[in-house]
Amino acid sequence: MTEENATPTPPTPFRAPTTRRAVVVGGAALAATGAFAAAGLSSSAHGTAGDGPVETADTVGVAAAAVCSLNARVTEGPYSLEGALVRVDNREDKAGVEVRYKLTVVDTAKGCAPLAGALVEIWHCDSLGEYSGFVGNNGHPGADNGTFLRGGQLTGSNGVVNLVSIWPGHYRGRAVHTHLRVHTDVTLTGDTYTGGEIVHTGQLFYDPAINATIQASSPYKANTTRETHLDDDSIYDGAGATSGLLTLTPLGSTPSAGYTATLTMGVDSTA
Repeated sequence: MTEENATPTPPTPFRAPTTRRAVVVGGAALAATGAFAAAGLSSSAHGTAGDGPVETADTVGVAAAAVCSLNARVTEGPYSLEGALVRVDNREDKAGVEVRYKLTVVDTAKGCAPLAGALVEIWHCDSLGEYSGFVGNNGHPGADNGTFLRGGQLTGSNGVVNLVSIWPGHYRGRAVHTHLRVHTDVTLTGDTYTGGEIVHTGQLFYDPAINATIQASSPYKANTTRETHLDDDSIYDGAGATSGLLTLTPLGSTPSAGYTATLTMGVDSTA
């Protein structure tokens, strides 16, 4: 979908999932590959892209190759912007429940081997359902710098990328979600990037029970916009991890402590 500079018309400017397919690693295998969610992750805005002490290129590749299955690529939606900041921490001054994403990218063109040096970019709304660059579309006007809750980082040699953000809020017509693109062959230019190819466009989704608790807490409960639940979403097709449903591991004893969110995605670098 081509990004337009004009503000999109709410409430539901979305189309149904496309039939174009990518490969994702999911389901029960995340109990194994997702076990490295417990590995420590700094919340600093600076850091490297994810060569952690538990997962290795060999272990990720073997586990991934054993469970590759197809996953539909879906629309990037109307709120994408070009030139994401290359950073680990995307929060800026936005309050909310911390989410530490630990995402693994594997290359189906090479037997689901880890894909190193790929830029994994995410973006999502704040606790009031507002996107940077489009603040006010969910009925909550305010300051808009065009960069909050947007950013990406390069995968390490094991295909893993670490990103820090907050649990998204909700807005009219969609269940809670995070947008995602995977780019290959980008050129880093300061704190952003140029060039490259987009090899996957998808969305990440969240456990409904945990989400209900978080949306009822501060600062999310200040958003009085009607929420669309996951089962009623126009994009999520109900297939669990193969549709982008994250595996969530608590960071503490209460939901407010935050979560580690893991998913392993397969992309075809030759597509």
